[in-house]
Amino acid sequence: MAGRETGLVQLWVAEAVDAATLQLFVGRLTRPDVVLYTDEWSGYAWVGRTGREHATVCHTPGQREWARDDDGDGIREVHNNTLEGLWTGLRNFLRPFRGVSKWHLDEYVGIFQWTYTLKVVMADFIRALFGLRLTTDSGP
Repeated sequence: MAGRETGLVQLWVAEAVDAATLQLFVGRLTRPDVVLYTDEWSGYAWVGRTGREHATVCHTPGQREWARDDDGDGIREVHNNTLEGLWTGLRNFLRPFRGVSKWHLDEYVGIFQWTYTLKVVMADFIRALFGLRLTTDSGP
């Protein structure tokens, strides 16, 4: 999941890819007043029953809709392009490892999520991360 207003990302490695698993994840990590933007996969059919708003785009061959402006303001707010780009980024992040053990996949995904969410890495952060002291004395 990716929050459009917050910019926060929550990725989860699941053993199953079914509606029940997805419902558990989304139910735990979203407020009931959010709008979920997805494609039309049948695994999202339960969303309407939770009270959450749900807007979809249709990727079916012959219909191929990638983004839609529902409220007429000229902004195509109904899309799942953010997540499509996120998954592309994760695949690109994992590619140099040339295979990742399923036992450690959640750790790789966690590192990717951290780097995606962290927008600026400051020198003081790196020093704190590695337990290093300041390299210059800034005075008394």
